[in-house]
Amino acid sequence: MTLMEAVILGIVQGLTEPLPVSSSAHLVIVPALVPGFQQPDVAFDVLLHLGTLLAVVFFLRREIGELLASLLPGKGPAGNAPGVDTGEKAANRRMVLWLAIATFLTGVIGILFKDRIERLFESVETTAFMLLITGILLFFSDRVKTNQRRKGEINLTDGIVLGLVQAVALIPGISRSGSTITFGIFRGLERKTSATFSFLLSIPAISGAAILKSADLLRLPASDLPALGAGFVAAAVTGFLSLKLLFAIINKTGLSFFAYYCWFVGAATLIIRGMG
Repeated sequence: MTLMEAVILGIVQGLTEPLPVSSSAHLVIVPALVPGFQQPDVAFDVLLHLGTLLAVVFFLRREIGELLASLLPGKGPAGNAPGVDTGEKAANRRMVLWLAIATFLTGVIGILFKDRIERLFESVETTAFMLLITGILLFFSDRVKTNQRRKGEINLTDGIVLGLVQAVALIPGISRSGSTITFGIFRGLERKTSATFSFLLSIPAISGAAILKSADLLRLPASDLPALGAGFVAAAVTGFLSLKLLFAIINKTGLSFFAYYCWFVGAATLIIRGMG
């Protein structure tokens, strides 16, 4: 893989992982449609996800700090005495529990169906079709009434549902962020709350995938390290910018624009592959 190819794929990953358009779909479709473009293996895909993981952690550093602080003894965010649980601290502790349950469900399903999921990355047509499904989810997310529930009102059922949805999003073409944000909205969560929970949920999911693929990462050729490093940095920088964009527009314009984009890319890919 050349340096330019790695940077392009890093930018594609950074733009499409936070935005609800399926980064995995683009990492399958772009190399398949661009002549001479080498399709990345799963290990490189994981490396690019680590780049966007760094972007997510930095973007949500305040929220992550609050969640971690809620698990520690001592003064809470409001300066309360040790042992006194404020409403905010209790809400953060519950959030950690729901994230843990959701992560457990995703992890179990991901491990059980690991080989089948990886084989799906070999099918451009399946990926394009799943991108059409993502578009349908995004389209209807703007057409349901939501109860505007916030962080303190997230419950066990939300955690279970979003954990299962994130597991389904392991299929290339099903946007992880798009599907989890959408089902959070379907569950009545306020849009920004749903997006925040979605990206907090991505942290252990991406970290777990990296651990499972750590052996493959260690076997990557040393000659590819400069290109791989450039791809990682490109994914991290563009990922952070994409997060800022998504959170800026999610409450203003909704997700329908991304639905049209998914439909266009998915349909165009199927047509081009059919003509070939």
